Amino acid sequence: MISTPLDSAVLNSKEQYVFYHKMVDFVLKEIIVRIQQNQLCSQQEIIFFKQYSDLLLYSIEAMRIKYMYDEEDNMKVDLTDSGFPNYLEFRYLYNDLELRKQYLDKLVDTSLLKEQFLDTLLRKKQPIKKTDLFKASSIIYYTSVEKQFIFNRFVQGKILDAPKDANYDYVTSWSFYDVSHNRPFICFIYFNYDGNNALKDKEKIYQTLKESADREMALDTMAYNIDRKLTAIQPKHIKRIDLGPLHNVFAKDENQITHAILSGISNKTVSLESYAVSLTIDEVFAGETFTEGGFFSKQTMQKWSEVISQKYLFAPHRIIQLLHNQTPRALDVLAQEPIQMADLKLK
Repeated sequence: MISTPLDSAVLNSKEQYVFYHKMVDFVLKEIIVRIQQNQLCSQQEIIFFKQYSDLLLYSIEAMRIKYMYDEEDNMKVDLTDSGFPNYLEFRYLYNDLELRKQYLDKLVDTSLLKEQFLDTLLRKKQPIKKTDLFKASSIIYYTSVEKQFIFNRFVQGKILDAPKDANYDYVTSWSFYDVSHNRPFICFIYFNYDGNNALKDKEKIYQTLKESADREMALDTMAYNIDRKLTAIQPKHIKRIDLGPLHNVFAKDENQITHAILSGISNKTVSLESYAVSLTIDEVFAGETFTEGGFFSKQTMQKWSEVISQKYLFAPHRIIQLLHNQTPRALDVLAQEPIQMADLKLK
């Protein structure tokens, strides 16, 4: 089911925006370190992961600036198994910046606004009105936020050459924000190429990935679709990371882990900053080939392995203890014991 803005919780104060951004910033940076320490991704995949995380953080910071002093609208956090912003928030950012010139023409002159602020603070000794703060934040938003750094619904990475000792020729990555789950997914494909240089076909490869792999689906189905449409490449290995849900005080879903954390916060047995992150890694590997099609349109295709799906949980020590006590069955499905993260401490 695709959620609508009405299905979402909202952040409705300056403090909540600051708190939420600091939490997501901390969690994403911490999880990159833990993934690397536990060797869940290669060094190259970690670099890609960090780049997509930076785009996500940039977008959430842009939302914070946009909504901080807006009395008419609030940022929406998805209510399904997510804990991340509703996907429409990213679309709103992108649409805003498409019309940047029109908005800039309507904004108050910066120098006049500065004089007004100084007069209010120094001469009148009064706090600045929230409506004026909103004008200032709008100026910052429309003059400093760059559209190319917004986490769009589909983000394509570059095609890179494989290391010399690899059993594949090229690797590329992409990320998408699934509109049904409202969570970011990060994908990698390792492949060989029938020709001298895959970069000559890069636009076709990029377009195929965008058309065939821009949403959550069975990974073997995704692999088959990519293989069928790109006759010049032979995929060897496809890997997808489902980042989330982010279980925290802003999430309102029915997930067992989220519910346990919210109950702990409500009962004051854990702090307001408590969190956990679920993460799923799905992989398929190419095996033998087979021929598909008629006499005049034969195509060699890959046979794919069963999808290897492994679930992980990242959380601070206190939360891991809480979950062992309250939701032990939710931890039984994990590929390994919950991976310990640092505590988030906000003053």
